[in-house]
Amino acid sequence: MVKVRTIADTTVSIPTVEGAGVHLRRAFGFHKPELYDPFLLFDDFRSDTPADYLKGFPWHPHRGIDTITYMLQGDVEHGDSLGNSGVISDGEVQWMTAGRGIIHQEMPKGDKDGRLHGFQLWLNLPAGEKMGPPRYRDIGVGEIPTVRLADGVTIKIICGRIGDIVGPVTGIAADPEYLDISLPAGCSYSHPTRTGHTAIAYVIGGSGSFAPDAANCGNTSLLLFADGEEILVRASDQGLRFLFFAGIPLREPIVWRGPIVMNTEEEIVQAFLEYHNGTFLGRQ
Repeated sequence: MVKVRTIADTTVSIPTVEGAGVHLRRAFGFHKPELYDPFLLFDDFRSDTPADYLKGFPWHPHRGIDTITYMLQGDVEHGDSLGNSGVISDGEVQWMTAGRGIIHQEMPKGDKDGRLHGFQLWLNLPAGEKMGPPRYRDIGVGEIPTVRLADGVTIKIICGRIGDIVGPVTGIAADPEYLDISLPAGCSYSHPTRTGHTAIAYVIGGSGSFAPDAANCGNTSLLLFADGEEILVRASDQGLRFLFFAGIPLREPIVWRGPIVMNTEEEIVQAFLEYHNGTFLGRQ
């Protein structure tokens, strides 16, 4: 018999301010990172008020992580110390591997109506890859497959697999899934999960239940699942849209200071020393 995952913890993302003054909601990050391993942080920066986001995220370093930015509406301009630049727009994804070090900026612009709706997820890198080369995977709308099931469920696959359909991002150590799942009103859906993988859902529209006999959870709710072989989801009469993340826990030491995540205190000290003395990018 298939083991259905129960809900280990339910929270709601909380307002916070980051960068040069960007108002966003943080679902998790900096607190008890072992619970979400291999994921580190998840920010929801949906806003219809330009004053809340236009100051953006000026130049700052990263080392030891992947950052995954997923846009629903609006534009974010980006540039980095390697000379890369561009714009992430509606439905697009930027998967950045900081590796041994990168300095970049992310400046939100919104759309013509002032809307900026997007999310950023941080994924930890294993110790053996933290000092690897930095790289980007820029993913256009047309590269993200959408699976439409007979009952009206639609699933956008950024990373992972639904049946024979595979998302565009592969070859990641934590073997992650990143799915955008929508259910029509009253619909039920079961999603298989691999035993031992961390599994997380974040509601971005409507409401629904995520385990047998569980109460409905609405927009900005975060659910951390206990182990098992599948999750059972049922949409309310409002319908339901949620993001789903899953991955293999790294179970390695985490030493974390702001945008840099390493395995030892010595590595953190070295990273910030290099950043302040101008040698952070010296080994590119």
